Amino acid sequence: MSIERVKKYFREYGMENRIQEFDVSSATVELAAAALNCEPCRIAKTLSFMVEGSAILIVMAGDAKIDNPKYKAQFGTKAKMLAPEEAETLIGHAVGGVCPFGINDGVKVYLDSSLKRFETVFPACGSSNSAIELSIAELEKYSGNTCWVDVCKGWQ
Repeated sequence: MSIERVKKYFREYGMENRIQEFDVSSATVELAAAALNCEPCRIAKTLSFMVEGSAILIVMAGDAKIDNPKYKAQFGTKAKMLAPEEAETLIGHAVGGVCPFGINDGVKVYLDSSLKRFETVFPACGSSNSAIELSIAELEKYSGNTCWVDVCKGWQ
């Protein structure tokens, strides 16, 4: 189970106890916000894409959407999300729990600038009923962020 993989990952940093697990689903931004009793924009949703034959992750604010022209300018290709079965195989987490922690080797992680307006955000932890509250600096550190990007719209 991929939440166990994320727990193991955070155990290395003494942070496993910060992972929250819920009795309800947190598989969507709205469900996660309800489970955490926070604004949907503070959910750090992680979407998976294919770029030049490799899977990548983009972590963005819950109220942000991919801006296709910005995405193409950044990555040189049209935004193509992974199918659910591809995400689990290529990333290591199933849709609903995709996160940038405890992922397969070679997957690049990008953080979108839509997150920078918050002190803390809540990414998933590998399952459809989990999350962790992280500062932006912690998210940057523990996600293995390749670089910050500006590929979203709808949040300004």
